[in-house]
Amino acid sequence: MVLSKRVYFLFLCLIGFISPPVQAAVKQYQFDIQVKNVSRLCHAKPIVTVNGRFPGPTIYVREGDRVLVNVTNHAQYNMSIHWHGLKQFRNGWADGPAYITQCPIKTGRSYTYDFNVTGQRGTLWWHAHILWLRATVYGAIVIMPKPGTPFPFPQPHMEEVIIFGEWWNNDVEEIVKQGNKLGLPPNASDAHTINGKPGPLFPCSEKYTFAMEVEQGKTYLLRIINAALNDELFFAIAGHNMTVVEIDAVYTKPFTTQAILIAPGQTTNVLVQATQSPGRYFMAARPFMDAPLSIDNKTATAILQYKGISNSVLPILPQLPAPNDTVFALGYNSKLRSLNAPQFPANVPLKVDRHLFYTIGLGMNPCPYCLNGTQLTASLNNITFVMPKIGLLQAHYFNIKGVFRTDFPDNPPTPFNYTGAPLTANLGTTSGTRLSKIAYNSTVQLVLQDTNLLTVESHPFHLHGYNFFVVGTGIGNFDPKKDLAKFNLVDPPERNTVGVPTGGWTAIRFRADNPGLWFMHCHLELHTGWGLKTAFVVENGKGPDQSILPPPKDLPPC
Repeated sequence: MVLSKRVYFLFLCLIGFISPPVQAAVKQYQFDIQVKNVSRLCHAKPIVTVNGRFPGPTIYVREGDRVLVNVTNHAQYNMSIHWHGLKQFRNGWADGPAYITQCPIKTGRSYTYDFNVTGQRGTLWWHAHILWLRATVYGAIVIMPKPGTPFPFPQPHMEEVIIFGEWWNNDVEEIVKQGNKLGLPPNASDAHTINGKPGPLFPCSEKYTFAMEVEQGKTYLLRIINAALNDELFFAIAGHNMTVVEIDAVYTKPFTTQAILIAPGQTTNVLVQATQSPGRYFMAARPFMDAPLSIDNKTATAILQYKGISNSVLPILPQLPAPNDTVFALGYNSKLRSLNAPQFPANVPLKVDRHLFYTIGLGMNPCPYCLNGTQLTASLNNITFVMPKIGLLQAHYFNIKGVFRTDFPDNPPTPFNYTGAPLTANLGTTSGTRLSKIAYNSTVQLVLQDTNLLTVESHPFHLHGYNFFVVGTGIGNFDPKKDLAKFNLVDPPERNTVGVPTGGWTAIRFRADNPGLWFMHCHLELHTGWGLKTAFVVENGKGPDQSILPPPKDLPPC
């Protein structure tokens, strides 16, 4: 398997350097959603998979390719697949979030996701976007540069996908249902995984350990993806530094670090040089949590093994940051900068047409059937999002009335000391399917502000259909008078998922040049389920290529 991957990678690189310009290829994949029995941690259970694989297959494409993925659902659950980070220009029909851009694929039905990979190269990923099914339905997307376009960093000898996940011994959907009945969070996962395997620190896991063989003196590219449902993760390799060269499929100014921090939904590419004494070294992932909340804090491990070293050699464990190391987390994120080279410019909007300020809050609403008569909930600007019964994009495109409103407020209803002492009274939220309408090609600045409603907590936010620039972040309450002056408008990190720090704020900017209806939500599955989400309706422009494409004929019916 290692050999075939290496040969394929070298072949892609070789044709990239010697091929004349060619027309974009059409890449076709078949995804069969099927249930398979899988064993981890001494527990066997049926899980939902793609093609019987866990994690699912990696999609390999080139920048400029057209991709057709036919998804056939053989499982008992409704299904939809999101291609996380792909911009889907004018083509929200291929984006995938259930009841946002499509109705789900019912059991026994198929749908072909048909999209172009335009102006993007790097590591992205795909996952189920309905219920908590992405616990097992996920995989990588590797986008190679156009032929003749080298990486803007030293060419690696080989590459490997490293994808983090979470494992529950029991049925995840049943665990979530039980939590919802009680009005409480469901049980935390029983393990984290690396490429579907928890590693030898867990029971019955000796054979469920991912290993990567390296050769002395060679350089390797790791494409790292956090597909965990609810945990930001630290990752390190014993004895080896990593050089960060890309985040969320955007090249960065390279910097070297002993560990990385990666939130759910994010990707990070790093170079690793195999220059240590030949041996076996643990790669390890463990959660970062700097709020007073209980989590699955166990460490997943994989092995970096030098060629010729016996499996009997005990691996060395890396020194990971402490689980609550806020200083490392903030310092690491502050080092992320767009490459901003002539070939890969950072086109940061300098003038802002629309200023948005959204507070992130937890809350508590009455619930007659719940354990304490109340149910935990979450909101943006005190609005808990209610999922519709049909796809919002269909409602928008066909002008179906009564499905959603476009009166989502640009600012919170009542300003307060957002990150002061914990607020435990008046925690009710309003509910509704309320969206924000954005003019085509306008520039948007959105400040996401954490609050101490019940507790402060970090939140990774993902915007569909766009990348954005992270122009500022800080701890405490956002203060436009002093914080605007500190914004980085030259080379800020560009990404599709950003962490809002615990008890702090993050400011992003983007140009609304992709017409459609685009979901924005916390990528902690727990909070998304509680209503920490909304969507933008980006209006059509006046030009011929500035409006939503017509829906495909096989779009799943509602």
